[in-house]
Amino acid sequence: MATNAIIENAAVSAAIRPERVSLFHLYGLRILFFLMALFLLSAVAPLLPEAAPTHMTSVARALLAGLGLLALVGIRYPLQMLPLMLFELAWKVLWLAFYGLPAWSAGEMDPAYAASLKETGIGVILVIVVVPWRHVFDHYVTKAGDRWR
Repeated sequence: MATNAIIENAAVSAAIRPERVSLFHLYGLRILFFLMALFLLSAVAPLLPEAAPTHMTSVARALLAGLGLLALVGIRYPLQMLPLMLFELAWKVLWLAFYGLPAWSAGEMDPAYAASLKETGIGVILVIVVVPWRHVFDHYVTKAGDRWR
């Protein structure tokens, strides 16, 4: 009984406590969401009406244009759209680990591949710097999940 009261008091305190995410992180996220939308929508969206050379190219174009549109929402609601930024970090780290760095270490990089490696690496660093990791930990690791039934 006492344990339930402690848990309920902690939940109420957490609900009342104002969110403490720095303006640096909020504006950093907004800038990254803006750049993400700008680059994706200007580079990929114009290609949507064109025929794609492969099925996966058409899937990639649609996915990237969708990410660009959702990034626009992230400019206004950076914390609510944080999972989109975590997705951005995840795919960039996976690309670096499985494609970029192995090609670089094998010396098999053409200029376009080298540019992708550089841009992706910079993207990883920027996301790591601007994401409010305390907020991520509090909301996605320690916070109770939604009920199942």
